[in-house]
Amino acid sequence: MDTNDTLKLDNQICFAFYACSREMTKLYRPMLDEIDLTYTQYVTMLALWEQDYVTVTALGKKLYLDSGTLTPLLKKLEAAGHITRTRDRKDERSVIVELTEQGKALREKALSIPAQIACKIDGKPEEAALILEQMHDFLRRLQQSSTQD
Repeated sequence: MDTNDTLKLDNQICFAFYACSREMTKLYRPMLDEIDLTYTQYVTMLALWEQDYVTVTALGKKLYLDSGTLTPLLKKLEAAGHITRTRDRKDERSVIVELTEQGKALREKALSIPAQIACKIDGKPEEAALILEQMHDFLRRLQQSSTQD
């Protein structure tokens, strides 16, 4: 790469990830509107459908969200009737997030979303698996890099 191109926007990995993230979120929007969730609420529900009855701290770690972002998000999901938040009886400092029956039932409405997304981007399962593997590897490398500082 020519040194004059070092700071060219199209040569930045960070921008490619940013642009893909925005486009992916835009692609999800109509489907998520049908189940009345934002993208961030959707990924939070995905995490809870995977493992219910978790602490806010554990959920934040899984989603890579700090408490300043997660708390208002959880308040909205609670107001919508999808989750409850309660203090842990064993440790008053911890708050437990748990799906309500309504939150569990919402999973059924969301089941078709991944397939709809795959169709929209003409995705092939092998290609998706490879990209996902590369993304996870890249994320691990980023995490290692940030812990070395």
